[in-house]
Amino acid sequence: MKTYTASRFSEGNKIFPCVLQLDEQSVTYKIPGLFNGKESTIPMSRISSVDIETPMIGYSTIIIETTGEGKIRAHGFTKSEVKEIKAFMLSKIVS
Repeated sequence: MKTYTASRFSEGNKIFPCVLQLDEQSVTYKIPGLFNGKESTIPMSRISSVDIETPMIGYSTIIIETTGEGKIRAHGFTKSEVKEIKAFMLSKIVS
């Protein structure tokens, strides 16, 4: 299992940064909170597309679209992290 944690310096991640956990079968998106948190797990078979936004300056965003599960938009990762996440996920949903 590979875990990616958003930077605390990025917008929306100051106190509780979001976390993406990837394994062979699924991706888990966690937003920790003081009294409650949010967690979504999506099987790789339900992922329809993975897009990234990589500005010249600042943190990157990954957008994971699914079939029937909604959309995950996670911000605060480095450009190399979102490229690595995208490549891993595309290798799993294509095969």
